[in-house]
Amino acid sequence: MPNLLPELNPKGWDEMFSDDGVRHSYRQVLHTLENLNLQSLQDKQKQASDFFMNQGITFTVYSDDNQGIERIFPFDIIPRIITKNDWLEVESGIKQRLLALNLFLEDIYNGQNIIKDGIVPASLIASCPHYIQEVQGIKVPHNIHVHIAGIDLIRGAKGEFYVLEDNLRCPSGVSYMLENREITKRIFPDMLTSNHVSMVGNYPMIFHNILVSLSPRSISNPNVVLLTPGIYNSAYYEHTFLARQMGIPLVEGRDLVVNNNKVYMKTTSGLQQVDVIYRRLDDEYLDPLVFKPDSALGVPGLISAYKQGNIAIVNAVGNGVADDKAVYAFVPDMIKYYLNEEPILKNVPTYQMENQGERELVFADMGNMVIKETNQSGGYGMIMGNKATQEELDAAKIAILDNPRNFIAQPIIQLSTVPCLIDGQLKLRHVDLRPYALCGPNGVEIVPGGLTRVALTEGSLVVNSSQGGGSKDTWIVE
Repeated sequence: MPNLLPELNPKGWDEMFSDDGVRHSYRQVLHTLENLNLQSLQDKQKQASDFFMNQGITFTVYSDDNQGIERIFPFDIIPRIITKNDWLEVESGIKQRLLALNLFLEDIYNGQNIIKDGIVPASLIASCPHYIQEVQGIKVPHNIHVHIAGIDLIRGAKGEFYVLEDNLRCPSGVSYMLENREITKRIFPDMLTSNHVSMVGNYPMIFHNILVSLSPRSISNPNVVLLTPGIYNSAYYEHTFLARQMGIPLVEGRDLVVNNNKVYMKTTSGLQQVDVIYRRLDDEYLDPLVFKPDSALGVPGLISAYKQGNIAIVNAVGNGVADDKAVYAFVPDMIKYYLNEEPILKNVPTYQMENQGERELVFADMGNMVIKETNQSGGYGMIMGNKATQEELDAAKIAILDNPRNFIAQPIIQLSTVPCLIDGQLKLRHVDLRPYALCGPNGVEIVPGGLTRVALTEGSLVVNSSQGGGSKDTWIVE
Protein backbone atom coordinates (compact mmCIF):
# COMPACT_ATOMS: atom_id res chain seq x y z
CA MET A 1 0.00 0.00 0.00
CA PRO A 2 2.76 2.61 0.76
CA ASN A 3 3.90 2.73 -2.87
CA LEU A 4 0.45 4.01 -3.88
CA LEU A 5 0.57 7.13 -1.73
CA PRO A 6 3.02 9.17 -3.87
CA GLU A 7 0.60 8.87 -6.81
CA LEU A 8 -2.13 10.70 -4.88
CA ASN A 9 -1.94 14.40 -5.68
CA PRO A 10 -4.87 16.35 -4.24
CA LYS A 11 -5.78 19.43 -6.28
CA GLY A 12 -8.07 20.91 -3.61
CA TRP A 13 -8.92 20.10 0.01
CA ASP A 14 -8.33 16.44 0.76
CA GLU A 15 -9.65 14.87 3.96
CA MET A 16 -6.64 12.55 4.41
CA PHE A 17 -3.72 14.55 2.98
CA SER A 18 -2.52 18.10 3.61
CA ASP A 19 0.48 19.93 2.19
CA ASP A 20 2.43 18.54 5.16
CA GLY A 21 1.48 14.92 4.50
CA VAL A 22 -1.07 12.64 6.15
CA ARG A 23 -3.42 14.44 8.52
CA HIS A 24 -3.13 13.40 12.15
CA SER A 25 -6.69 12.04 12.31
CA TYR A 26 -5.92 9.57 9.50
CA ARG A 27 -2.50 8.30 10.56
CA GLN A 28 -3.69 5.31 12.57
CA VAL A 29 -6.14 4.27 9.81
CA LEU A 30 -3.42 4.54 7.18
CA HIS A 31 -1.09 2.51 9.37
CA THR A 32 -3.72 -0.26 9.53
CA LEU A 33 -4.18 -0.18 5.75
CA GLU A 34 -0.44 -0.29 5.15
CA ASN A 35 -0.21 -3.49 7.21
CA LEU A 36 -2.74 -5.22 4.96
CA ASN A 37 -1.80 -6.64 1.61
CA LEU A 38 -3.81 -5.82 -1.49
CA GLN A 39 -5.64 -9.14 -1.43
CA SER A 40 -6.81 -8.53 2.14
CA LEU A 41 -8.20 -5.12 1.20
CA GLN A 42 -9.99 -6.53 -1.82
CA ASP A 43 -11.39 -9.33 0.33
CA LYS A 44 -12.77 -6.73 2.75
CA GLN A 45 -14.30 -4.79 -0.13
CA LYS A 46 -15.96 -7.97 -1.38
CA GLN A 47 -17.15 -8.78 2.16
CA ALA A 48 -18.81 -5.35 2.29
CA SER A 49 -20.49 -5.86 -1.09
CA ASP A 50 -21.73 -9.31 -0.06
CA PHE A 51 -23.13 -7.87 3.18
CA PHE A 52 -25.09 -5.21 1.27
CA MET A 53 -26.32 -7.82 -1.19
CA ASN A 54 -27.41 -10.29 1.50
CA GLN A 55 -29.10 -7.55 3.55
CA GLY A 56 -30.95 -6.33 0.47
CA ILE A 57 -29.54 -2.82 0.89
CA THR A 58 -30.60 -1.41 -2.45
CA PHE A 59 -31.94 1.69 -4.14
CA THR A 60 -33.73 2.19 -7.43
CA VAL A 61 -32.51 4.24 -10.38
CA TYR A 62 -35.20 5.52 -12.74
CA SER A 63 -34.46 5.93 -16.45
CA ASP A 64 -36.13 8.27 -18.95
CA ASP A 65 -38.83 5.69 -19.64
CA ASN A 66 -39.60 5.60 -15.88
CA GLN A 67 -38.42 1.99 -15.59
CA GLY A 68 -36.80 1.25 -12.25
CA ILE A 69 -33.51 -0.61 -11.97
CA GLU A 70 -32.68 -1.92 -8.50
CA ARG A 71 -29.02 -1.72 -7.51
CA ILE A 72 -26.81 -2.49 -4.54
CA PHE A 73 -25.60 0.72 -2.91
CA PRO A 74 -21.82 0.99 -3.59
CA PHE A 75 -19.75 1.23 -0.41
CA ASP A 76 -16.09 2.18 -0.09
CA ILE A 77 -14.28 0.67 2.89
CA ILE A 78 -11.89 3.62 3.52
CA PRO A 79 -13.67 5.78 6.15
CA ARG A 80 -14.18 9.53 5.88
CA ILE A 81 -12.85 11.13 9.07
CA ILE A 82 -13.90 14.49 10.53
CA THR A 83 -12.29 15.89 13.67
CA LYS A 84 -14.39 16.75 16.71
CA ASN A 85 -13.52 20.44 16.39
CA ASP A 86 -14.77 20.58 12.79
CA TRP A 87 -17.86 18.61 13.80
CA LEU A 88 -18.75 21.09 16.57
CA GLU A 89 -18.91 23.85 13.95
CA VAL A 90 -21.13 21.67 11.73
CA GLU A 91 -23.37 20.75 14.65
CA SER A 92 -23.88 24.30 15.88
CA GLY A 93 -24.41 25.57 12.33
CA ILE A 94 -27.09 22.98 11.58
CA LYS A 95 -28.89 23.61 14.87
CA GLN A 96 -28.96 27.34 14.14
CA ARG A 97 -30.19 26.75 10.61
CA LEU A 98 -32.98 24.38 11.63
CA LEU A 99 -34.18 26.72 14.36
CA ALA A 100 -34.56 29.47 11.75
CA LEU A 101 -36.18 27.17 9.17
CA ASN A 102 -38.73 25.94 11.72
CA LEU A 103 -39.56 29.54 12.61
CA PHE A 104 -39.88 30.34 8.91
CA LEU A 105 -42.32 27.48 8.32
CA GLU A 106 -44.39 28.42 11.36
CA ASP A 107 -44.45 32.03 10.13
CA ILE A 108 -45.16 31.33 6.47
CA TYR A 109 -48.18 29.17 7.33
CA ASN A 110 -49.51 31.69 9.87
CA GLY A 111 -48.66 35.40 10.19
CA GLN A 112 -46.24 35.66 7.20
CA ASN A 113 -44.34 38.44 8.95
CA ILE A 114 -41.18 37.72 6.97
CA ILE A 115 -43.07 38.64 3.80
CA LYS A 116 -44.72 41.71 5.34
CA ASP A 117 -41.30 42.95 6.46
CA GLY A 118 -39.89 42.57 2.94
CA ILE A 119 -37.27 39.93 3.73
CA VAL A 120 -38.68 37.23 1.42
CA PRO A 121 -40.68 38.22 -1.71
CA ALA A 122 -44.35 37.21 -1.63
CA SER A 123 -44.11 36.14 -5.27
CA LEU A 124 -41.39 33.62 -4.41
CA ILE A 125 -43.67 31.84 -1.94
CA ALA A 126 -46.80 32.13 -4.06
CA SER A 127 -45.02 30.56 -7.04
CA CYS A 128 -43.56 27.67 -5.05
CA PRO A 129 -45.30 24.40 -6.01
CA HIS A 130 -44.64 23.00 -2.54
CA TYR A 131 -46.34 25.80 -0.64
CA ILE A 132 -49.50 24.00 0.51
CA GLN A 133 -52.34 26.49 0.88
CA GLU A 134 -54.56 23.76 2.36
CA VAL A 135 -52.60 23.74 5.64
CA GLN A 136 -52.45 27.52 6.06
CA GLY A 137 -53.19 28.39 9.69
CA ILE A 138 -52.62 24.87 10.98
CA LYS A 139 -51.06 24.42 14.41
CA VAL A 140 -48.54 21.59 14.60
CA PRO A 141 -47.39 19.99 17.89
CA HIS A 142 -44.84 22.20 19.69
CA ASN A 143 -44.69 24.42 16.55
CA ILE A 144 -42.17 21.97 15.07
CA HIS A 145 -42.47 21.48 11.32
CA VAL A 146 -39.09 19.83 10.65
CA HIS A 147 -38.59 16.75 12.83
CA ILE A 148 -35.91 15.15 10.68
CA ALA A 149 -33.61 17.03 8.31
CA GLY A 150 -30.82 15.88 6.05
CA ILE A 151 -28.64 18.95 5.48
CA ASP A 152 -26.19 18.45 2.58
CA LEU A 153 -22.75 19.94 3.23
CA ILE A 154 -19.65 20.30 1.09
CA ARG A 155 -16.13 21.50 1.85
CA GLY A 156 -14.49 24.17 -0.28
CA ALA A 157 -10.89 24.60 -1.37
CA LYS A 158 -9.77 25.69 2.12
CA GLY A 159 -11.75 23.04 3.98
CA GLU A 160 -14.58 25.40 4.97
CA PHE A 161 -18.08 23.88 5.14
CA TYR A 162 -20.93 25.15 2.96
CA VAL A 163 -24.59 24.14 3.03
CA LEU A 164 -25.43 22.82 -0.42
CA GLU A 165 -29.13 22.23 0.19
CA ASP A 166 -31.73 21.59 2.88
CA ASN A 167 -33.80 18.38 2.77
CA LEU A 168 -36.84 18.98 4.94
CA ARG A 169 -39.59 16.85 3.40
CA CYS A 170 -38.79 13.12 3.49
CA PRO A 171 -34.98 13.00 3.69
CA SER A 172 -33.57 9.56 2.94
CA GLY A 173 -30.28 7.75 3.43
CA VAL A 174 -30.10 7.38 7.21
CA SER A 175 -30.31 3.58 6.90
CA TYR A 176 -27.15 3.65 4.79
CA MET A 177 -25.39 5.68 7.49
CA LEU A 178 -26.32 3.04 10.07
CA GLU A 179 -25.54 0.04 7.85
CA ASN A 180 -22.22 1.55 6.79
CA ARG A 181 -21.20 1.57 10.43
CA GLU A 182 -22.32 -2.06 10.87
CA ILE A 183 -20.17 -3.26 8.00
CA THR A 184 -17.18 -1.25 9.31
CA LYS A 185 -17.55 -3.07 12.64
CA ARG A 186 -17.30 -6.37 10.75
CA ILE A 187 -14.38 -5.65 8.45
CA PHE A 188 -12.32 -3.42 10.78
CA PRO A 189 -13.48 -4.54 14.27
CA ASP A 190 -10.63 -2.89 16.17
CA MET A 191 -10.27 0.40 14.29
CA LEU A 192 -13.42 2.02 15.64
CA THR A 193 -12.37 1.57 19.25
CA SER A 194 -8.72 2.46 18.75
CA ASN A 195 -9.66 5.66 16.90
CA HIS A 196 -12.29 6.69 19.51
CA VAL A 197 -15.03 7.02 16.89
CA SER A 198 -18.34 8.52 18.08
CA MET A 199 -21.28 6.15 17.80
CA VAL A 200 -24.34 6.64 15.57
CA GLY A 201 -26.34 3.53 16.51
CA ASN A 202 -28.68 5.32 18.93
CA TYR A 203 -30.36 7.24 16.09
CA PRO A 204 -33.48 5.00 15.93
CA MET A 205 -34.01 5.30 19.70
CA ILE A 206 -33.66 9.11 19.65
CA PHE A 207 -36.03 9.40 16.71
CA HIS A 208 -38.58 7.03 18.23
CA ASN A 209 -38.61 9.06 21.46
CA ILE A 210 -39.31 12.22 19.45
CA LEU A 211 -42.14 10.54 17.53
CA VAL A 212 -43.75 9.38 20.78
CA SER A 213 -43.43 12.88 22.26
CA LEU A 214 -45.55 14.34 19.42
CA SER A 215 -48.67 12.32 20.22
CA PRO A 216 -51.85 14.44 20.42
CA ARG A 217 -53.20 12.05 23.09
CA SER A 218 -51.69 12.09 26.57
CA ILE A 219 -51.27 8.35 26.88
CA SER A 220 -48.31 6.29 28.03
CA ASN A 221 -47.90 4.25 24.86
CA PRO A 222 -49.09 6.16 21.78
CA ASN A 223 -49.38 4.36 18.47
CA VAL A 224 -46.73 5.37 15.92
CA VAL A 225 -46.59 4.01 12.36
CA LEU A 226 -44.33 4.44 9.35
CA LEU A 227 -46.34 5.15 6.18
CA THR A 228 -44.64 3.88 3.01
CA PRO A 229 -45.73 4.15 -0.64
CA GLY A 230 -44.91 0.44 -0.93
CA ILE A 231 -42.38 -1.98 -2.33
CA TYR A 232 -41.86 -0.12 -5.61
CA ASN A 233 -40.52 3.01 -3.92
CA SER A 234 -36.79 3.62 -4.43
CA ALA A 235 -36.19 3.88 -0.66
CA TYR A 236 -38.39 0.96 0.40
CA TYR A 237 -35.44 -0.85 2.00
CA GLU A 238 -34.97 2.12 4.29
CA HIS A 239 -38.66 2.19 5.23
CA THR A 240 -38.57 -1.44 6.35
CA PHE A 241 -35.23 -0.95 8.11
CA LEU A 242 -36.36 2.04 10.17
CA ALA A 243 -39.74 0.53 11.09
CA ARG A 244 -37.93 -2.60 12.31
CA GLN A 245 -35.27 -0.61 14.21
CA MET A 246 -37.88 1.54 15.97
CA GLY A 247 -40.29 -1.33 16.57
CA ILE A 248 -43.25 0.36 14.86
CA PRO A 249 -45.68 -0.98 12.23
CA LEU A 250 -44.88 -0.40 8.56
CA VAL A 251 -48.15 0.51 6.85
CA GLU A 252 -49.45 1.53 3.45
CA GLY A 253 -52.35 3.88 2.84
CA ARG A 254 -54.79 0.98 2.48
CA ASP A 255 -53.93 -0.12 6.05
CA LEU A 256 -55.28 3.14 7.49
CA VAL A 257 -58.76 4.63 7.63
CA VAL A 258 -60.14 7.94 8.89
CA ASN A 259 -63.31 7.87 10.99
CA ASN A 260 -64.74 10.96 12.70
CA ASN A 261 -61.51 12.89 11.98
CA LYS A 262 -59.36 10.28 13.69
CA VAL A 263 -56.93 7.91 12.02
CA TYR A 264 -57.15 4.17 12.64
CA MET A 265 -55.01 1.21 11.62
CA LYS A 266 -56.74 -1.95 10.50
CA THR A 267 -55.60 -4.89 12.62
CA THR A 268 -56.74 -8.48 13.09
CA SER A 269 -58.36 -7.42 16.36
CA GLY A 270 -60.17 -4.42 14.86
CA LEU A 271 -59.42 -0.73 14.37
CA GLN A 272 -56.64 0.79 16.48
CA GLN A 273 -56.25 4.56 16.74
CA VAL A 274 -52.99 5.98 15.37
CA ASP A 275 -51.37 9.02 17.03
CA VAL A 276 -48.26 9.72 14.97
CA ILE A 277 -47.45 8.99 11.32
CA TYR A 278 -43.84 9.06 10.14
CA ARG A 279 -44.63 9.39 6.48
CA ARG A 280 -42.28 8.56 3.61
CA LEU A 281 -44.87 9.78 1.15
CA ASP A 282 -44.81 13.13 -0.64
CA ASP A 283 -47.44 15.73 0.27
CA GLU A 284 -49.42 15.41 -2.95
CA TYR A 285 -50.12 11.70 -2.35
CA LEU A 286 -51.16 11.92 1.31
CA ASP A 287 -54.89 12.51 0.89
CA PRO A 288 -56.83 12.01 -2.37
CA LEU A 289 -59.65 14.20 -1.04
CA VAL A 290 -57.30 17.21 -0.89
CA PHE A 291 -54.47 16.57 -3.35
CA LYS A 292 -54.22 14.04 -6.20
CA PRO A 293 -57.70 12.51 -6.47
CA ASP A 294 -56.35 9.45 -8.28
CA SER A 295 -53.72 8.64 -5.61
CA ALA A 296 -54.18 5.19 -4.11
CA LEU A 297 -51.14 5.65 -1.84
CA GLY A 298 -52.64 8.00 0.74
CA VAL A 299 -55.51 8.02 3.21
CA PRO A 300 -58.82 9.76 2.40
CA GLY A 301 -59.60 12.27 5.14
CA LEU A 302 -56.06 12.37 6.58
CA ILE A 303 -55.66 16.15 6.16
CA SER A 304 -58.97 16.76 7.91
CA ALA A 305 -57.79 14.71 10.90
CA TYR A 306 -54.47 16.60 10.75
CA LYS A 307 -56.21 19.97 10.84
CA GLN A 308 -58.29 18.86 13.83
CA GLY A 309 -55.08 18.04 15.71
CA ASN A 310 -55.94 14.35 16.06
CA ILE A 311 -52.84 13.07 14.26
CA ALA A 312 -49.21 14.22 14.13
CA ILE A 313 -47.51 13.90 10.74
CA VAL A 314 -43.71 13.77 10.52
CA ASN A 315 -42.37 15.76 8.75
CA ALA A 316 -45.16 18.33 8.73
CA VAL A 317 -47.16 18.89 5.55
CA GLY A 318 -45.90 21.78 3.40
CA ASN A 319 -42.21 21.75 4.34
CA GLY A 320 -41.22 21.79 0.67
CA VAL A 321 -41.58 25.57 0.60
CA ALA A 322 -38.50 25.77 2.87
CA ASP A 323 -36.22 23.51 0.83
CA ASP A 324 -37.14 24.96 -2.55
CA LYS A 325 -33.73 25.79 -4.07
CA ALA A 326 -34.86 29.34 -4.85
CA VAL A 327 -35.94 29.88 -1.22
CA TYR A 328 -32.61 28.37 -0.06
CA ALA A 329 -30.87 31.59 -1.06
CA PHE A 330 -32.84 33.44 1.66
CA VAL A 331 -31.94 31.15 4.59
CA PRO A 332 -29.07 33.41 5.78
CA ASP A 333 -31.58 36.29 5.83
CA MET A 334 -34.00 34.09 7.82
CA ILE A 335 -31.28 33.42 10.42
CA LYS A 336 -30.65 37.16 10.81
CA TYR A 337 -34.39 37.96 10.82
CA TYR A 338 -35.61 35.34 13.29
CA LEU A 339 -32.53 34.85 15.47
CA ASN A 340 -30.64 38.13 15.07
CA GLU A 341 -27.47 36.08 14.47
CA GLU A 342 -24.93 35.72 11.69
CA PRO A 343 -25.04 32.32 9.93
CA ILE A 344 -22.46 29.87 11.26
CA LEU A 345 -22.52 27.82 8.04
CA LYS A 346 -22.40 29.64 4.72
CA ASN A 347 -24.62 29.05 1.72
CA VAL A 348 -23.07 28.34 -1.66
CA PRO A 349 -23.41 31.61 -3.68
CA THR A 350 -26.72 31.29 -5.53
CA TYR A 351 -28.05 33.18 -8.54
CA GLN A 352 -31.79 33.61 -9.00
CA MET A 353 -32.74 33.22 -12.64
CA GLU A 354 -35.74 35.52 -12.17
CA ASN A 355 -33.27 38.35 -11.58
CA GLN A 356 -32.24 39.64 -15.01
CA GLY A 357 -28.84 40.90 -13.87
CA GLU A 358 -27.95 37.61 -12.19
CA ARG A 359 -29.29 35.65 -15.17
CA GLU A 360 -27.09 37.58 -17.62
CA LEU A 361 -24.08 37.03 -15.35
CA VAL A 362 -24.75 33.27 -15.38
CA PHE A 363 -25.35 33.12 -19.14
CA ALA A 364 -21.98 34.81 -19.69
CA ASP A 365 -20.18 32.18 -17.60
CA MET A 366 -22.21 28.97 -17.94
CA GLY A 367 -19.13 26.78 -18.27
CA ASN A 368 -18.32 27.49 -14.62
CA MET A 369 -21.87 27.12 -13.31
CA VAL A 370 -24.11 24.29 -12.16
CA ILE A 371 -27.73 24.82 -13.20
CA LYS A 372 -30.39 23.28 -10.93
CA GLU A 373 -34.13 22.96 -11.15
CA THR A 374 -35.54 24.44 -7.96
CA ASN A 375 -37.81 21.53 -7.06
CA GLN A 376 -35.90 18.50 -8.31
CA SER A 377 -33.86 16.15 -6.12
CA GLY A 378 -31.54 13.18 -6.46
CA GLY A 379 -29.31 14.95 -8.97
CA TYR A 380 -32.04 15.01 -11.60
CA GLY A 381 -32.57 18.18 -13.64
CA MET A 382 -28.99 19.35 -13.01
CA ILE A 383 -26.46 20.54 -15.60
CA MET A 384 -22.76 20.81 -14.80
CA GLY A 385 -21.54 23.58 -17.06
CA ASN A 386 -17.99 22.25 -17.31
CA LYS A 387 -19.24 18.85 -18.52
CA ALA A 388 -22.15 19.98 -20.73
CA THR A 389 -22.11 20.24 -24.51
CA GLN A 390 -22.90 23.53 -26.21
CA GLU A 391 -26.23 22.07 -27.29
CA GLU A 392 -27.08 21.24 -23.67
CA LEU A 393 -26.11 24.75 -22.53
CA ASP A 394 -28.21 26.33 -25.27
CA ALA A 395 -31.18 24.13 -24.33
CA ALA A 396 -30.72 25.16 -20.67
CA LYS A 397 -30.82 28.84 -21.62
CA ILE A 398 -34.08 28.33 -23.51
CA ALA A 399 -35.61 26.44 -20.56
CA ILE A 400 -34.48 29.15 -18.12
CA LEU A 401 -35.92 31.96 -20.24
CA ASP A 402 -39.17 30.04 -20.61
CA ASN A 403 -39.55 29.59 -16.81
CA PRO A 404 -36.85 31.47 -14.85
CA ARG A 405 -38.53 30.74 -11.47
CA ASN A 406 -37.81 27.07 -12.02
CA PHE A 407 -34.00 27.43 -12.00
CA ILE A 408 -31.08 28.65 -9.93
CA ALA A 409 -27.37 28.63 -10.73
CA GLN A 410 -24.36 28.22 -8.48
CA PRO A 411 -20.62 28.43 -9.21
CA ILE A 412 -19.04 24.99 -9.50
CA ILE A 413 -17.16 24.27 -6.28
CA GLN A 414 -14.50 21.59 -6.20
CA LEU A 415 -15.77 19.31 -3.46
CA SER A 416 -13.21 17.92 -1.04
CA THR A 417 -11.73 14.51 -1.81
CA VAL A 418 -11.15 11.31 0.14
CA PRO A 419 -9.08 8.32 -1.02
CA CYS A 420 -11.19 5.35 -2.15
CA LEU A 421 -10.21 1.77 -2.91
CA ILE A 422 -10.91 1.45 -6.64
CA ASP A 423 -9.59 -1.43 -8.77
CA GLY A 424 -7.11 -2.33 -6.05
CA GLN A 425 -5.67 1.19 -5.76
CA LEU A 426 -6.22 4.23 -3.60
CA LYS A 427 -7.72 6.98 -5.77
CA LEU A 428 -9.09 10.40 -4.82
CA ARG A 429 -12.82 10.94 -5.25
CA HIS A 430 -15.08 13.89 -4.40
CA VAL A 431 -17.49 13.67 -1.44
CA ASP A 432 -20.26 15.54 0.32
CA LEU A 433 -21.83 14.96 3.75
CA ARG A 434 -25.44 14.60 4.87
CA PRO A 435 -25.75 14.74 8.68
CA TYR A 436 -29.19 13.87 10.06
CA ALA A 437 -30.70 16.28 12.58
CA LEU A 438 -33.67 15.34 14.75
CA CYS A 439 -35.92 18.06 16.18
CA GLY A 440 -38.20 17.44 19.14
CA PRO A 441 -39.74 19.36 22.03
CA ASN A 442 -36.36 19.33 23.81
CA GLY A 443 -34.43 20.82 20.89
CA VAL A 444 -32.22 19.56 18.08
CA GLU A 445 -30.11 16.42 18.38
CA ILE A 446 -27.60 15.33 15.73
CA VAL A 447 -25.92 11.94 15.85
CA PRO A 448 -22.17 12.51 15.34
CA GLY A 449 -21.66 11.35 11.77
CA GLY A 450 -23.82 11.23 8.71
CA LEU A 451 -23.92 9.85 5.21
CA THR A 452 -20.79 10.60 3.19
CA ARG A 453 -21.68 10.26 -0.47
CA VAL A 454 -18.92 9.67 -3.01
CA ALA A 455 -18.73 10.53 -6.70
CA LEU A 456 -17.12 7.24 -7.77
CA THR A 457 -16.60 8.34 -11.38
CA GLU A 458 -13.20 9.99 -11.81
CA GLY A 459 -13.48 13.78 -11.96
CA SER A 460 -17.21 13.78 -11.25
CA LEU A 461 -18.74 16.16 -8.69
CA VAL A 462 -22.15 14.40 -8.69
CA VAL A 463 -22.42 12.21 -5.59
CA ASN A 464 -26.08 11.11 -5.85
CA SER A 465 -26.62 7.35 -5.84
CA SER A 466 -29.08 7.83 -8.71
CA GLN A 467 -26.19 9.26 -10.73
CA GLY A 468 -23.63 6.55 -9.98
CA GLY A 469 -22.44 7.65 -6.53
CA GLY A 470 -21.59 5.50 -3.53
CA SER A 471 -20.99 6.05 0.18
CA LYS A 472 -18.51 5.77 3.04
CA ASP A 473 -18.70 5.34 6.78
CA THR A 474 -18.28 8.76 8.44
CA TRP A 475 -16.18 8.95 11.58
CA ILE A 476 -16.20 11.80 14.09
CA VAL A 477 -12.99 11.46 16.11
CA GLU A 478 -11.34 13.34 18.95
